[in-house]
Amino acid sequence: MCDRSPVTRPVRHDHVPRCAEELRAALALHGLTLPSLGVDLLVYAGTYAPPAGLVALGNCNTATARALTAVLRKAAEG
Repeated sequence: MCDRSPVTRPVRHDHVPRCAEELRAALALHGLTLPSLGVDLLVYAGTYAPPAGLVALGNCNTATARALTAVLRKAAEG
């Protein structure tokens, strides 16, 4: 069940953009690009926010999804 309790103290999400950029850079090392990768802006808008913030992975074409799958499988093996 989702926790819908209000945030009682300010939640800092200033680390979320950095996290998204680090992921973008790591994907680029493997020749992968997720064009819609970014910060989920809704976490800044409401009174309910996950403590860690959200990175929106967005959409990608099937070729990118297959390449990402291959990279993840290779990493899991090694």
